Amino acid sequence: MSSITRRELVAGLACTGLSASTGAELLGPSPGQGSNSRTTTYIDVLRVPDSVTAFCGLNHPSRLSRSGAQWSSSGLRITTAPQQDALPITLSATAARPTHIHLRWNAAVAPGILVLNDAWERSYGNLHWESLVPERVLPWYFLTADRETLHGYGVRTGAAALCFWQIDPKGISLWLNVCNGGDGVALGQRELPAATVVARRGIPGQSALAAARLFCRGMCEDPRPAITLYGSNDWYYAYGRNTASQIVRDAELMASLAPARGPRPFTVVDGGWDNRQSFPDMAALAVNVRKRGVRPGIWIRPLQADEGTPSGLLLPGERFADPPGKNPNLSFDPTVPEALERVLAKVTQATGWGYELIKHDFSTYDLLGQWGFEMHAQPTLPGWSFHDRTRTNAEIIRGLYQSIRLAAGESTAIIGCNTIGHLGAGLFDAQRTGDDVSGKFWERTRRMGVNTLAFRIPQHRAFFALDPDCVPITAETPWSCNRQWLDLVAGSGVVLFVSPQPKATGSEQREAVRAAFEVSVGGSETIASAWKDNSTPDHWRFQPALQKNYDWYQDTGAWPFPV
Repeated sequence: MSSITRRELVAGLACTGLSASTGAELLGPSPGQGSNSRTTTYIDVLRVPDSVTAFCGLNHPSRLSRSGAQWSSSGLRITTAPQQDALPITLSATAARPTHIHLRWNAAVAPGILVLNDAWERSYGNLHWESLVPERVLPWYFLTADRETLHGYGVRTGAAALCFWQIDPKGISLWLNVCNGGDGVALGQRELPAATVVARRGIPGQSALAAARLFCRGMCEDPRPAITLYGSNDWYYAYGRNTASQIVRDAELMASLAPARGPRPFTVVDGGWDNRQSFPDMAALAVNVRKRGVRPGIWIRPLQADEGTPSGLLLPGERFADPPGKNPNLSFDPTVPEALERVLAKVTQATGWGYELIKHDFSTYDLLGQWGFEMHAQPTLPGWSFHDRTRTNAEIIRGLYQSIRLAAGESTAIIGCNTIGHLGAGLFDAQRTGDDVSGKFWERTRRMGVNTLAFRIPQHRAFFALDPDCVPITAETPWSCNRQWLDLVAGSGVVLFVSPQPKATGSEQREAVRAAFEVSVGGSETIASAWKDNSTPDHWRFQPALQKNYDWYQDTGAWPFPV
């Protein structure tokens, strides 16, 4: 094994991202036990693929003919010209309306590797390492681990297609969804820079987390500058039954617990503030929060439209799986200029009131008609389109995010929630990477929060600041568990918001939050040491050399039913 001993390599893995036992597992059999040094698990996808198939609807495939780096059929051309460290994929379709492009690299995939997927938008407690499942959908990027090396395969952030991968014993596939709504895109004479494939060949013995972080940094060429976000959010104790006086109380609590030095905390007003009896003057509330030495933030649902909105400004109801007229959600179509103006007016209203942070939510569901866990291989259902049919869904979504950033201004912190991180990278300051935790049921926090922190932490400060969601402090959930979650989030150096229910926030809780804020502002880092062993790892290693074990389970164990 070159100049490093097996024992040294196990120790190095344990100190930088893997437990000693996992490090030994990655190393494989000792010499004389059947090891094969000639086997490689890296597959070259930065070359011209072996086949390309275009679809104008999944029932209408067209196998393209290759000439050098170009693939073509009547009225449709795809270029796959390798560069030194990337493979750009461009699409021209003057006489066709494509929906999908399938690229295939044939290769003998080594047996025994493990695969880690990403998610379309937020994750839903479902991220984990797994052996090969050929039909498994791997959105945006995936990682593979053999006995000593981690490799990464993906597309650069900001793609013009919704992309997912597959891996099976005979090779790797990349699918580019270039739909407009659920139908084909009408590109006309325009050439679409659909996606750029990138890959990272791992270094034997390198920390798995270090390798994953380097790969994520390679996917995003222009991330937002690092920002520290911490403070309060009322959702998990109020659930929409909030008031202006409660928000001021939260701000006073945050001011009393914040470190004396460093950035000031936020108090974020979540859903419910549109009740004018409870919130008579939102601008005055922002002033009152700021008077307490705390920065005001606000939650918005930018695409939501009111009853009576002209139908020409709205997206069609056919994007939902519900029968026509049965889904009550009305959403603006951002490809209609007047509709986009109304969307952005919500952003400028919030900044005009004086809010310094905007958390915008629901846009993936409002645009595409599905939650991430429903999408699988089809982010949209067929049979509908946006008003402007010349752009792909990915282009429309990225364009919306860019418009929100411009409307908010550079000085406003932006958190995306139910947004697509791969399209928001470089635009959002932070991204909610997992589904909601809970102030009512601890099992949901364990399942959603710990999971997304463990498996998406390589994206932290590579795409944006990672927001694994709040730490609820409520009478309905056990403080013994929430305190551990607070400790882990703080030690990870990611976004830290607490939801402090007054009757559950006593002196012990306040002192714990005070200590957590001090750690969080200090910019610590942590590693899930045994992330291949458990979907909610319990052993974590903090930098530089602190280890902690967490007990995420109460005496009854995990809850097997939906949460």
